[in-house]
Amino acid sequence: MVTEEPSTPIEVFISYSRRDEALRRVLDDHLTLLQRQGVISTWHDRRIGVGTEWAGQIDEHLNTARAILLLVSAAFLASDYCYDKEMGRALERHEAGAAWVIPIILRPVDWKDAPFAKLQVLPRDGRPVTTWTNRDAAWRDVARGIREAVEALGAGTAQPLDNSSRGGTEMASPPAVTSPQRPPQPAAKTELRARQRARPRRCGAEFSKPQPSIVHDPNV
Repeated sequence: MVTEEPSTPIEVFISYSRRDEALRRVLDDHLTLLQRQGVISTWHDRRIGVGTEWAGQIDEHLNTARAILLLVSAAFLASDYCYDKEMGRALERHEAGAAWVIPIILRPVDWKDAPFAKLQVLPRDGRPVTTWTNRDAAWRDVARGIREAVEALGAGTAQPLDNSSRGGTEMASPPAVTSPQRPPQPAAKTELRARQRARPRRCGAEFSKPQPSIVHDPNV
């Protein structure tokens, strides 16, 4: 009997403002099942031990994590460290295909022109977590989106998403459709079609319809 070796958990880096720490802790709770199942391991600055050089630890995990969560709020966008250092590096790795960046909208804020605005965000439709009547439903939506993303990463099928699609994996391109082969045409017919194709056409002329002529009555 062959036993499968357990897969290595996907490391998930969480970038957030300290002013949103309470919401980050709730996210931790909703990701606990994924951690218990060995799907992910999470890291954020609260994991830094006493006496450890914090900047080096952040850089190390930011450069090795395969998924990076951006917990977006006004405080996050106002933080020079979160915006320039962590988000900047995260997007560099995303563009290089080395990591998958997932913005999570915590609170209402104008993020539409932010550098990450082209990416697929969570919760669905970019509705901030704090505006949901039932926040547990919002966090469930976030956790499901993260599960889809990291499972795709683990399977090697993940591609970075933009806002044209929803879910954890990029939509696969449909297979090319091959037109059936036509029977050979007689030489005379082929020559006639070639001459027709060679005629110059006005732009859009083939789509225009003949317009009815208008006769003006001089007595009106």
